[in-house]
Amino acid sequence: MIRNPIDVATRVSSNLSALIENRINRSEPGQIITLEDMREFLAGLLSDAFTETEQLHHFDVNESLLDELNALIEEYGETPAAIDFIQKVASEPLSRVIEATIIQRSPDSPPTLESVREAMTSGLTARLVGEGALEEDEDDNLIAEIDALISRYGSDALAEEFIRYE
Repeated sequence: MIRNPIDVATRVSSNLSALIENRINRSEPGQIITLEDMREFLAGLLSDAFTETEQLHHFDVNESLLDELNALIEEYGETPAAIDFIQKVASEPLSRVIEATIIQRSPDSPPTLESVREAMTSGLTARLVGEGALEEDEDDNLIAEIDALISRYGSDALAEEFIRYE
């Protein structure tokens, strides 16, 4: 299977990215999920919306996702691995935390996801809330988000690679 040399994940909405990731996480180990597999999965969700959507209640499963997926298939074909289309970015609040961690560290020692997590548990998020860089309710889910990134990419992954620029 040929991997895409460009960052195709930047062409995917966060909803479709999350749905692809959920489908891949539910697949058999070693199973390659293609864009065509995702189209069949999504079409099945739309035709039997109630039963599957109960399990995927946090996804907004609708026809616009199928339209988006069809556009990707039209551009890249049916056979690319769907995993290439998963966004590898942090939320905007977590991106601010990562940036604050980068500023605090020496350029010779860029922060990893684990060092960002350590900074967060050592009071960085509270300080950023106090400074107004984060809203009080934005810091609620940041530990769970960084833990999910660590689980997926490893604690030694460079944190700056996950910053979302919008």
